[in-house]
Amino acid sequence: MNMKTVLVLLILALATIFALVCVLLTRGRAPPSCQHQPPVQEDTDDGHSLVFADLTPEEMAQVVRYLQENLGVQLVDASHAKPSDNCIASLDVQVPAKAEVLQFLDGGGARPPREALAVLYLGNQPQPNVSEYVVGPLPGPLYHRDVTVHKYGGQVPYHRRAVTSREYLDINLLIQRELRKAPRFLAACCQSDGSDLSILTTAPRGFKSGDRVTWFVLFHNVAGTGYYLSPVGLEVLVDHGDLQVSRWQLLKVFYNGQYFASPRELESAFVSNVLEVVRLEKPRDDTVLGSMKPQHPPGFLGPLQYEPQGPRYSVRNNRVTFQGWSIVFGMNLNTGPRLFDIRFRGERIVYELSLQEALALYGSNCPGGMSARYFDGSFGIGRFAYELVRGLDCPYTATYIHRHYLAESDTPKTNQNSLCVFEHDAGLPLRRHFSDSQSLYYGGLRKNVLVIRTISTLLNYDYIWDFMFHSNGAIEVRVHATGYISTSFLHAQGTDYGNRVGPHTLGTMHIHHIHYKVDLDVDGKLNSLEKQDMEYELVKDPWSRQHTIERPQLRRERLKKEEEAAFPLNTPLPRYLSFTSTKTNKWGHPRSYRLQIISFAGKHLPTSSSMERSISWGRYQLAVTQRKEEEPTSTSVYNQNDPWTPTVAFADFINNETIINEDLVAWISVGFLHVPHAEDVPNTVTVGNGVGFFLRPYNYFDQDPSVESPDSVYFSSEQEAITCGANPLACLAPAATCTPQLSPFHYGGFHNL
Repeated sequence: MNMKTVLVLLILALATIFALVCVLLTRGRAPPSCQHQPPVQEDTDDGHSLVFADLTPEEMAQVVRYLQENLGVQLVDASHAKPSDNCIASLDVQVPAKAEVLQFLDGGGARPPREALAVLYLGNQPQPNVSEYVVGPLPGPLYHRDVTVHKYGGQVPYHRRAVTSREYLDINLLIQRELRKAPRFLAACCQSDGSDLSILTTAPRGFKSGDRVTWFVLFHNVAGTGYYLSPVGLEVLVDHGDLQVSRWQLLKVFYNGQYFASPRELESAFVSNVLEVVRLEKPRDDTVLGSMKPQHPPGFLGPLQYEPQGPRYSVRNNRVTFQGWSIVFGMNLNTGPRLFDIRFRGERIVYELSLQEALALYGSNCPGGMSARYFDGSFGIGRFAYELVRGLDCPYTATYIHRHYLAESDTPKTNQNSLCVFEHDAGLPLRRHFSDSQSLYYGGLRKNVLVIRTISTLLNYDYIWDFMFHSNGAIEVRVHATGYISTSFLHAQGTDYGNRVGPHTLGTMHIHHIHYKVDLDVDGKLNSLEKQDMEYELVKDPWSRQHTIERPQLRRERLKKEEEAAFPLNTPLPRYLSFTSTKTNKWGHPRSYRLQIISFAGKHLPTSSSMERSISWGRYQLAVTQRKEEEPTSTSVYNQNDPWTPTVAFADFINNETIINEDLVAWISVGFLHVPHAEDVPNTVTVGNGVGFFLRPYNYFDQDPSVESPDSVYFSSEQEAITCGANPLACLAPAATCTPQLSPFHYGGFHNL
């Protein structure tokens, strides 16, 4: 071997060693962390959005102190107040009148005074009542005024107040005492002494105004799982209308198809062997229906959505901005999520978009199930929006926001991380085209949306509230129902009202109806409602006059009165319904936004029902009315406990007023009929259980505004599609080599319970 060959081999050996060293040194090195870039759209709000802001804990504390010192009545902390006491039931922000807000936002006017709305239960009065006070200005309140009569046309009777946690506690104690009068029956039917049974309320409470009489359904309680699927067949009727708790009574007992005057009578029937008893074993962890504990160990991790250069949206105070969108968000204690001053590319599209009510109406052959009509706003859709689970309820890297509330206590509480904001890649093109003739090219745009989400747990059900903002100027509103079904004990002809889902469990049929308020301001406050649909016209072909053609023709009509714009539930809607402006786009058409409703609602309660007026908003899938400050909501929290004389009846809003060139509101109902089935165990899935609506630009622009999106993709047969500068998809490989900066998992959602 000559010297030249030795040198070549030596160089090759050194090169190999160097390469191996490089591999060994870099093998254990983690890729760099993703570096966040500031969003392209700068927030220039200057604090104007705070005119809509929810109360802060500090403001709530100020209002409580002011009322305690200035109202002139003795106030007891609601957390331990008796019905015969006075207490502060809740606080919320008093949103200023729209005219004042617009003068401030658009006209350079003064900022409206910041005020709170306080709801008080005044039981220690000659005439007990519910009163509402506006307290202001904040911070540092100096005045209060009673607005009850102005809002509702009279005093709110005391029996319409919501049931407080303290009241439920006293009811539970009464039921426990009474159940001890039937010890042998309870041991036989349920392997229980009554103290370990869970108690579920129903509503409304009676059959006429003034009643406060409630059926309570009893279930086996197993730690760590939902008790809603384990009814024991026992239900009790309690009268809790008296201001003195000692005078409350258990009026009736129901068991397995039979009614008894008292637990003693039930016990006597059992001892006398005249009662058919279904002997239930106390459920065990491994046999109980409804357990959500994993049945298998964790597998491989699924896909993770993350932002290599940080979020492309911005959250500041109560305002989100994203690719031309600007949205102000908040949360009402009772009615839940609400959005204000929604703008796209600087133009206001919606002044207010808010949830109004969620109704669940049940059927059963048991008294609790057959009488249940839950108006969830009276329980607290916003109050019971708890902390979201990072990585499941929302993407792990979403922005999580705390919400504060004051209810049934003098101390504000915080639901941490109970609202989330994130950008979502829907995995679907927003638009695309592949050209295979003439010129050859591909053009498209990913469907990325901004999502604002919160989730409310209302007894057994969980509602996922989504508000989504698309790059073409469309707004999508969607609700999904999940959680546990409500059940009755299966007896007799129970399957006429649902399906059997367990040994003795009937999944009871029910309807979900959800109501929204949409105050659209399309190119200004004054709008009209236009419907468009198609008809076929039969014409002779103009080139020969020998044949006929069925030609689709567009029919347009401007609706004039509110009655014309009230569309009954479960009847066909015009295929195109739009809020139109007096101004036109470049092509001469009125600038408009279209309403598109996606719903599978069940039947509305018959109008002959004594309580139907309290939910008369459910008569309509869509109703458009003139906007009025004195009609801020379609219902009231007081309707639940007195639906026979509703405090607010939506039917009264529709009174044949003109809707041409007026400030208009769209009231939208969506929902579905749910007949529970075996696959609702352990609990209901979101698949197929989502409804909602779209607000879509219709000739509002001169072309699709998403053409300005920086995410657009275009390349032709004459281009190198792999060039990063020409095709943003080609930039993904180098841009996504970083690792997301994930904060450690934490959950504190049980702290306030």
